[in-house]
Amino acid sequence: MHKFKVLGIWQKSRLFCSKIYNETASFPSEEKFGLTNQLRRASVSIPSNIAEGSSRSSNKDYARFLEIAIGSAYEVETQLLISVDLGFLTPEIAKELCDLLEEIIKMTSKFRSTLKT
Repeated sequence: MHKFKVLGIWQKSRLFCSKIYNETASFPSEEKFGLTNQLRRASVSIPSNIAEGSSRSSNKDYARFLEIAIGSAYEVETQLLISVDLGFLTPEIAKELCDLLEEIIKMTSKFRSTLKT
């Protein structure tokens, strides 16, 4: 069993999630059940899957959960770009968030490759 709380990818993705919550707080109220909810759920999915995967008994299972976390990260990236298109986020804020996301994706991919599957 892995200690997920010491993993840099878990720590970074958890902080990223907080940033998403802060940024989506200013989204229009009619987006509460739309893009706001989608972004929040997908961002929560990243550290959640890293943590859940750490409880698995095999590295193959853990690697699968890391894949899901990466998929959620790409989902968030798409939603951030749509948020810019709709004028809910500035391009600068979206770039900052996408840069953090790219770092999380790279770190997660690298960690996944170290697992013997």
